[in-house]
Amino acid sequence: MSDDDDFMQDSDPEQYDFEYEDEDEDQGGDVDIENKYYNAKQMKADSPEEAVDEFLGVPALQEEKGDWGFKGLKQAIKLEFKLGRYDKAIEHYQELLTYVKSAVTRNYSEKSINNMLDFIEKAAENEEAYRCMEQFYSKTLESFQATNNERLWLKTNIKLARLWLDRKDYRQLTEKVRELHKACQLEDGTDDPSKGTYSLEVYATEILMYAETRNNKRLKALYQRALKVRSAVPHPKIMGIIRECGGKMHMSEENWKEAQSDFFESFRNYDEAGSLARITVLKYLVLTTMLMGSDINPFDSQETKPYKNDPRISAMTDLVDAYQSNEIHRYEAVLQNNKDLMEDPFIAENIDEVTRNIRTNAVLKLVVPYTRFTLRLISKHLKISETEAQDIVGFLIVDGRMRGKINQSDGTVEIESNADTERTRAMQQWSSELGALWTTILNEGDGFKSDDSQLPAFSGGVGSGGLAAPLMGSNGRARNPGAAYRGSSKKLASK
Repeated sequence: MSDDDDFMQDSDPEQYDFEYEDEDEDQGGDVDIENKYYNAKQMKADSPEEAVDEFLGVPALQEEKGDWGFKGLKQAIKLEFKLGRYDKAIEHYQELLTYVKSAVTRNYSEKSINNMLDFIEKAAENEEAYRCMEQFYSKTLESFQATNNERLWLKTNIKLARLWLDRKDYRQLTEKVRELHKACQLEDGTDDPSKGTYSLEVYATEILMYAETRNNKRLKALYQRALKVRSAVPHPKIMGIIRECGGKMHMSEENWKEAQSDFFESFRNYDEAGSLARITVLKYLVLTTMLMGSDINPFDSQETKPYKNDPRISAMTDLVDAYQSNEIHRYEAVLQNNKDLMEDPFIAENIDEVTRNIRTNAVLKLVVPYTRFTLRLISKHLKISETEAQDIVGFLIVDGRMRGKINQSDGTVEIESNADTERTRAMQQWSSELGALWTTILNEGDGFKSDDSQLPAFSGGVGSGGLAAPLMGSNGRARNPGAAYRGSSKKLASK
């Protein structure tokens, strides 16, 4: 498990203090015990196996359980876990838990156990280590449930939930987060203000689960609830997680503006926490800026400027520069020379949209002088296949950004002249207004009005031999309605 995965470490305010391990804790006691302990510490780097035996010899020198035995066991367990001696590590951890009831103070034991769990969480690298972690968590919960230490119970359960998230055991994770949400609520079902920090950690874990399973509906509801928690003083890394997932959610909805805002907040929180995840999220921020079509350089802000020349972000910097300058060949070259960008599934999933945008802009710029061109021209200029060129032109036509039609038989595209389009539109408007004028003349003109009793009976309606019939010629076009009805008026007058 990498440092990036360890996203919620000791988020209580009192846990921000560094724990200076043992060296400056002068507890007094027997000199031989103290010497044995520090001798073992000197052996850790060069002879870890021998150091384990030396540390395990410290508790044996004490007649009663005390601080030195507790510290010796801690060091032995960490080394055993790193050496892959998981069964021994579990055995000695269970022994360590017997010290917390009376041998050491509650605060010291709680901080030590929490740091121990953090250590193994970082050091776990295989399935056997994960199973060992689960045993550590289970034994911790058994021990501290009996002592009614709710704070450590919550912390350990949250770590267990994260373990199941890493192992993609969503069934057990769902049950665990439901239990944790309930533990962070008052009797009336509302959030307990005194447990806001833990509640946010649970939200972050659950949000990650729904982000992985692409359940955007549940993710959105939890994201909005998490942002409403005001009683917490969370570790900034927690808010980085929540904001990052929110940004990905908005991206899936093509809400680029909200995605950009969330990614920026996520980067700011990760940066404050000193998390390496800030580099990944900064890449997402650059990606979103391109999708928005914004001309603002994402590295102009005070927070992001220090990373503009960071080699880990240089590929994305070059990409956004080429994109905003509409330099299609430089853009393609950056992608070609930095294939590692595609190793991030989120970037790989969304970069196609950015590529299509810059290609469509390049096509529009290329064909401006032409009324007729071939798909081969686009293919050659953009260095893409003719099929891809046809897809881009088709998209532009459907989107209304290009007026024309594709002749697939010979791979040509004919562009409609703007002048012809305007003339056609003007003719359609003139014809519509002329029709309205004739309707007004027939309905309102005095020369065409008469009493109903004087009119002959017509069996047909409009278009069926009735009054409207004389308006249509044999070719389907409108006759001069004046001429048609002048004859009818004379006949009626003579009668």
